[in-house]
Amino acid sequence: MITLKQPFFFFVLFSSICSFGQDLSRRATFNAEISWPNNATPGAVIKSIENNSPLENEGIKANDRILSVNHRNVIDQEDWSAIMYGIRSDQKTTIKVKRGQKLITKQIRLKPLDFEKNNGVKTIYGNIISDFGLMQRSIITIPDGNIDKKHPAIILIQGLSCSSVEKYSGRSNNWVRLIKDLAEKSNMVLYRIEKPGVGDSEGDCGKTDFKTELNGYETAIKDLKSKPYIDATKIIVYGNSMGSALAPYLANTFDLAGVISDGTFFKSWYEHMLEIERRILEIEGKSQEEIYDLMNTIYIPLYYEMLIKKRSFEEVLNSNPTYAQQHRQDLNHMYGRPMSYYHQVQDFNFAKHWENIKVPVRMRWGTNDWIMTEHDNDMIISVLEKNDHQNHKLFKYKDLDHWSTIHPNYSSSFNFKPGKWEDRISQQIIDWAWEMVNSTSK
Repeated sequence: MITLKQPFFFFVLFSSICSFGQDLSRRATFNAEISWPNNATPGAVIKSIENNSPLENEGIKANDRILSVNHRNVIDQEDWSAIMYGIRSDQKTTIKVKRGQKLITKQIRLKPLDFEKNNGVKTIYGNIISDFGLMQRSIITIPDGNIDKKHPAIILIQGLSCSSVEKYSGRSNNWVRLIKDLAEKSNMVLYRIEKPGVGDSEGDCGKTDFKTELNGYETAIKDLKSKPYIDATKIIVYGNSMGSALAPYLANTFDLAGVISDGTFFKSWYEHMLEIERRILEIEGKSQEEIYDLMNTIYIPLYYEMLIKKRSFEEVLNSNPTYAQQHRQDLNHMYGRPMSYYHQVQDFNFAKHWENIKVPVRMRWGTNDWIMTEHDNDMIISVLEKNDHQNHKLFKYKDLDHWSTIHPNYSSSFNFKPGKWEDRISQQIIDWAWEMVNSTSK
């Protein structure tokens, strides 16, 4: 539970930043159910509003369409994501809505989002300042709140999307459930860092490039290793999705105790995206003849122009309008991230860091993970074996998808069917972390 009455919480939260006199403002909540933009019609529609909430008290109603927040227009889902993370409880928020043929503008002081609550651990909200000058939110959980001994730790590195690693009220997907279990059941310190522009962090995730994001993780690890209650020789990096491919680099750079890689890749981003597009076409039921033609005439040249020649989708589509018929992304973003992010990812040699890894490695790939390939995981194992790496395991988890959920097939995951949870999804990560920590004690 979080309380400012606890002196240690106050010390940890502010000791590293009191010389700057700064802390991050708490993000606000609308206290309403709001549908995300459909990328066809501008705005986000309010479906319901909590009683006695600031929106209701200022006369905002269900079915109003939010057109802009703090003068940022709501055009697409990227806008809405940035808005959701950008609203702050310590300042008034300007909201423009459309009701029928009427425009209404209000300045409203929204309530702060509740801090996450965890059982059996002390939860600390702190921050780091990256070398790019961005203040980013850190969230640390300590088993039993015991600060009088040194703990082993897990640092979580998430995937590429602009989603939070905070387990705040109302989030209940299986990724969040995994985070909850790591915090409450691992008996290790769990360290999380929000990306720029996500959660309480400064910045705009939709504009943040790869180098800036990576530096946030680097700064976070330095912060974690400096904590007096951390055994710096027993830090495990748990990477999920994009984070799983960064984990070897971080372990090599900061002499960490082990790598857990969950849903990873090995090849270049150019190869990776071509494989994803091929799998999507198969899931959509295209014939192999159609797939062959589409890969040759659309996707191979499209991604070559974007990733190898370092152009934006907009530039490529303007030069080749026929590509637009099959293009799945925005003009200047892919999965909510800017073109600069992917141009830098394309130049980052993930394979090199796998090749150089010395510490214990645990890898997991789900058989219904349509994002990452089995072949990439097998390639990593082959590289480790070739280099006489002594402590590695690859587990192929039956029916698991890319988002910690059990599905009967690729299509079920691709179409966002509910799927199922199994407790061993998180327990396996915990068991692996302890395996590697204990191996460093021998």
